[in-house]
Amino acid sequence: MKNSKMKKEFKVIAELLPNNTRVLDVGCGDGSLMNLLKVNKNIEVRGLELDQDNVQKCIMKGLPVIQGNAETELHQFPNQSFDYVVLSQTLQAFYDPEKVLKELLRIGKSVIVSIPNFGYWKVRIKLLLFGEMPVTKTLPNTWYNTPNLHMCTIKDLFNFCYEKKIKINKVIGVNNNKTSLIKRGNLEIKNLFSKLGIFLIG
Repeated sequence: MKNSKMKKEFKVIAELLPNNTRVLDVGCGDGSLMNLLKVNKNIEVRGLELDQDNVQKCIMKGLPVIQGNAETELHQFPNQSFDYVVLSQTLQAFYDPEKVLKELLRIGKSVIVSIPNFGYWKVRIKLLLFGEMPVTKTLPNTWYNTPNLHMCTIKDLFNFCYEKKIKINKVIGVNNNKTSLIKRGNLEIKNLFSKLGIFLIG
């Protein structure tokens, strides 16, 4: 789900990760984030990716990647085997996102999850005024060919973490090149105006 263009999302994720740590990038795409972390932060990064073409792109860049399905193969990684696990814009595409999150929290000491925000105002307007499932930059697919199975908002994931007693260390809202910190007190407004949510949980 990641393209080669260096996105603001990847820069925010990189800023959340300390130098010289061990990171697993789940659903690593073509390795753009992995490469950024390796070159700029001296991070020992590994990737897990389902798509064969993306795996080849990672290999061509000299990045260590395993081809596999995150939904079924995360159990192979030992407990706390990475300092951080990153899951970028993929959680909503899993059949059982709760199970995947549990596995990520088992594998990593901390987890960074980003989600496209279905609570963003343009998404709401499209559905409310036109009665159609929205198509935006962060949600580029139409209803019949989207990989997204679970329409999740920043508020949904925030509340989920509270209900499941998952510690939220930081939540960042991204809207184009602007970022803002999201807390319980400003959750409603940030859920309305953020295209993307990035969660640091542990």
